[in-house]
Amino acid sequence: MPDAAVTIIGGGVVGLAIAAELAGTVSPLILLERNNQCGMETSSRNSEVIHAGLYYPEGSLKARLCVEGNRLLYELCEAHGIPHRRITKIISASQPGELEALDRLYARGIANGAPLRKLTAEEVLELEPRVATSGGILSPSTGIISAHGLMDYYARTAARDGAVIQTRCAVTGLERSSNGYRITVDERGERSSISTSWVVNAAGLEADAVAAMEGIDIDAAGYRLHWSKGSYFALPGSYRGTVSRLVYPAPTLHTLGVHAVIDLVGRLRFGPDIEFLETRTQDYTVDPGRRSAFAESVQRILPFVNEEDLTPDMAGIRPKLQGPGDPFRDFVICEESGRGLQGVINLVGIESPGLTASPAIARYVRSLMNL
Repeated sequence: MPDAAVTIIGGGVVGLAIAAELAGTVSPLILLERNNQCGMETSSRNSEVIHAGLYYPEGSLKARLCVEGNRLLYELCEAHGIPHRRITKIISASQPGELEALDRLYARGIANGAPLRKLTAEEVLELEPRVATSGGILSPSTGIISAHGLMDYYARTAARDGAVIQTRCAVTGLERSSNGYRITVDERGERSSISTSWVVNAAGLEADAVAAMEGIDIDAAGYRLHWSKGSYFALPGSYRGTVSRLVYPAPTLHTLGVHAVIDLVGRLRFGPDIEFLETRTQDYTVDPGRRSAFAESVQRILPFVNEEDLTPDMAGIRPKLQGPGDPFRDFVICEESGRGLQGVINLVGIESPGLTASPAIARYVRSLMNL
């Protein structure tokens, strides 16, 4: 008998959601996380937004799982007391030339099933009098959530139902065995191994490296990740109440744009920008030298913000399948029997809207396992 029926690699929000979804049905279930705590990387270094699902092509996994995840997240939050606010969002065209892009975004969102309303410039200003606008879109189902609160809920649920969550446990190897797979781990300097029937690779920033351990040619498969750093700058308390909801610009190819983010305590910050990294590093330092370019982006939507009031806040790193100049790439969530790896499920490129989609992703993984 293997040590585990299912081993999940990665204890970010998606890995924890999968553990919570499966633990009551599958046993033994083990989750391996290399850091001292779960959720210390991409899952806790983001805007903490509950997205509506308007940015992604119709029929894509990102669109389908985001819309489903939006509904499921609000249900979870209300049932289990997870801190959140249905704060809503405006996407504003700061100049008339952006209105056509907003029309396309609106049509895409409606096709995906996201509830949206077009706004004239006058209607935007009724809601947010200080926003620079030529018109906009109101997203009433957009909200904010405590990412840590959500991950705590998933971890508690998984542990209650019998899952074993092992932190400080880095995966260093993976090979086929007679009854499934054997995973080699380094736990605080001591090497050991775990036998398992199923492997769920939810390793986030290292998901392509884990796929390579499985024997997959990640370039041929299209699994190689591009690490993209996004920084945030904050405004002092004197700006509190400047806007009452999230405010986004018209999106670009690679990013939803530097946007106004209000957290659960009312603090106003902006981000993220985008910086593709040449090497894989987890340097989360925010470069103060980015402030001037940041201010230009901020002033597109809130022109009264003074550059000198922006202070470095935090940064996160996203595991993007889409490299610089590349077209849209969808989530990879794949059961790998077609590559001779029956019992392996890879989740690669799980960036935004991964937090929102997490409960729906967990259900999707369960369906791939026919459970």
